[in-house]
Amino acid sequence: MAASKDDSEAKDRAHWAAVDDATELLHEERYREALVALRNVAVRDPKNPYAYYFLGVGLFEMGEMEPARDAYRACLHVAPKHLGARVALTHILRQLGDLREALKEGTTALAQAPGDSDALHAVGLVHLARGDDAAARRYLEAFLAASPELEAAMEVRGILDGLDKGLS
Repeated sequence: MAASKDDSEAKDRAHWAAVDDATELLHEERYREALVALRNVAVRDPKNPYAYYFLGVGLFEMGEMEPARDAYRACLHVAPKHLGARVALTHILRQLGDLREALKEGTTALAQAPGDSDALHAVGLVHLARGDDAAARRYLEAFLAASPELEAAMEVRGILDGLDKGLS
């Protein structure tokens, strides 16, 4: 059994190493170059979840929502437990107006990682988009209780203030 775990960790390191340069391009906001590099990684190794995940990131940053959605789905196809891809997919589906699927993905993320602040945030925003203010409040308050980053916390406090004032 230990050999299997060692093999899995070695494969994960190799997958990460294959996208390392491309992630630097993403950080430098050189999205087109990053996308070319990530597509090349995915062609060479179609089972590299990081290639698809970061393709999703780059496509999202370029405003390519449907291709970003498809990249996150491809990531989840090869790595069903990739929480970052599932949360990102939840946000993308919400932004595309597919609230039923967004809620399904967000709920799956929370089942996988109960109390995860990013998943709570995503599910709260889906409920808000659906007009379910009570559920949105529950998830967004749970998100705030998880001590998120300042910027996200301020955004959510603004949303909750709007709900208090009936501005949803």
